Amino acid sequence: MPRDPGQTDRLIRRLRWDELDPAWVRRLAEMARAEDVAGGGLRQPPARPGDPSAALLGGLTQRAHARLVSRGDYVIAGLGLLEPILSVYGGAAQVRPLVADGAAVTRGTVVAELTGPAAELLTAERTLLNFLQRLTGIATQTRTHARALGASTTRLLDTRKTTPGFRMLEKYAVGQGGGYNHRLGLFDRIMVKDNHLAAGEATGSQRLTDLVRAARAARPDLLVEVEVDAVAQIEPVLAAGADVVLLDNFSLVQLRTALPLLRGHAWSEVSGGVNLATLPLIGELNPDFVSCGALTHAASWADIGLDWA
Repeated sequence: MPRDPGQTDRLIRRLRWDELDPAWVRRLAEMARAEDVAGGGLRQPPARPGDPSAALLGGLTQRAHARLVSRGDYVIAGLGLLEPILSVYGGAAQVRPLVADGAAVTRGTVVAELTGPAAELLTAERTLLNFLQRLTGIATQTRTHARALGASTTRLLDTRKTTPGFRMLEKYAVGQGGGYNHRLGLFDRIMVKDNHLAAGEATGSQRLTDLVRAARAARPDLLVEVEVDAVAQIEPVLAAGADVVLLDNFSLVQLRTALPLLRGHAWSEVSGGVNLATLPLIGELNPDFVSCGALTHAASWADIGLDWA
C-alpha cells in the first residue's frame, strides 16, 4: 500500500464545472468576443468595430434557430460555456443542451439547440465553436488514452502543459474524458523537479535527502513530490519522506526495478515517453499514476458545426 492511503483526494481530482469562477469564465468569453469584433490584442483597434457581415444582412433581428451538430464520434466537454458566451454577444439568445458533458456522441448527434436573434447567433458562432471544439477534442483524446490502460488500476493524469490562460478549462475537459487532474498550478503541491535538484546541487545522496526534508518542513500542509531519473535517487528520496516519486523517462526495464522499491513507501508516478503505444505496457506494471502531456498539448480539435435550422 502507498505510504498514506488517506492522501488520495489530495493527490488527484476531477475539476468540476461548479468549481470554476463564473466571473473568470465570462472574462474569457469577453476576450474572445473582443478579438472578433473589436480587434482585441491589437495596439491599434479598428476604427469601426463590429460584425459588418451580419450588418449587411439587414440586422437580422428576427428569431432564428440553429443546432450544434457533431461531425464525428467524440466525448463532449464545454457545454457550460455556451450560455456565458451568448450573454456577452447580447444576451437575447438561449441555448438548450441535449447531452451532458462527458457524454460519448456519434456522428450526426445534435449536441445543443440555439434560438435567438439571427445576427447574435451568426456573430457568436465562431466563439461558441472554438471553445466547444477545443474542449471536446481534449476530452476525446483523454478517453482514448485512458482506455489504452486496459484493466490496469493505474490512473491517468494530465500535466501543466496547457494553453496559457486556458488551463482550468482544459483540465476540466480531461476529467470529462475519464482522466484525472494532477496539480492545478504551482500553488497546490511542492514538486521538486530535476532542475530544482540541479539548482540546489542536490541530485543525489545526503543533499537530496536534506532538500526534500527542508521542503516538507517549510510547507507541512502540502504534499511533496520528487522527480527522479535514476534508480539510485529513490533511496534518499524515500529517506526524506517524499509522498510521491515521479519516475521520469524510465524504461520498462528500469520501471520493473523501481516500482517495487516504492510500494508501501510512496505513491508512484510514471512520466515521459507516455503515448498510446506505451500506455498498455506501463499499465501492466501498475504504477499508481501515469501522467501524459499529450492529453492537452496534442489533442486535435473536434469537428462540431453550427447548422441553421
